[in-house]
Amino acid sequence: MYPNPLKQKLQSGQLVLGTYLPAPAAYLTTLTCQTGIDFLWMDTEHNPFGTEALETAPVLTRHQGVAPLIRVAWNDPALIKKAYDIGAVAVMVPQVSTAEEAARAVQYARYPPLGQRGVAPLWPLIAGEDWGTVVRSANEETVLIVQIESKQAYDNLDAIAAVPGIDVLFVGPADLSASLGLITKNDAPAVQAIMRDIGQRLQGSNIVVGTTLDDLSELQEKASWGYRFLNVGSPFGYGIPVLKQNLATLRAGHTPS
Repeated sequence: MYPNPLKQKLQSGQLVLGTYLPAPAAYLTTLTCQTGIDFLWMDTEHNPFGTEALETAPVLTRHQGVAPLIRVAWNDPALIKKAYDIGAVAVMVPQVSTAEEAARAVQYARYPPLGQRGVAPLWPLIAGEDWGTVVRSANEETVLIVQIESKQAYDNLDAIAAVPGIDVLFVGPADLSASLGLITKNDAPAVQAIMRDIGQRLQGSNIVVGTTLDDLSELQEKASWGYRFLNVGSPFGYGIPVLKQNLATLRAGHTPS
């Protein structure tokens, strides 16, 4: 279970795929992990709960050989520390628009001498891992993802990408479209042109580019643009339409007796 191989997969150029966990229920966490994903995204930015609601979901995810990814609500040292302390392999920081903000995220995510993170992780005690081993090697396993979600972030792309300690730049299509005055129009040419440029400009660098989409053809397109870290929808997002379709089919074929 420890260390999780997510960082090695990123560094070796593999296509890294995950999905979004709608709720941190134990059975849903476990079944989703058994689909073959590399990471499982748990969101505390837009959901109405914080890391305390995740409880043992990150540890359950680690036990399945999958990397728990927690998106925090803001670039805040307390939130980032708590996310790693309950078991995150990767932490995603939203709304990073400057190199200075990116550097702060690195400081909050790493133990000294690489950063300023306080030392007291809880998850090894729950998982049965050796606490000292985890602490001493945590910087080697830790993955940091910063989100590029604005025109300002795009304008500062090269400076942000040059900050040591960032593993993934994750493009948020919804907020990016909003910052361009195109809110909800993620497929607008201006949004897509930026997404294509980010993927192409960072190919061959030490930075992996990521994003999140539902449509398979769009995911394949982004992979062809150089995106190697892809969140592939969610179990509910894919499952609910199938359920609705099956219900409609059954009702359409039923003749009342």
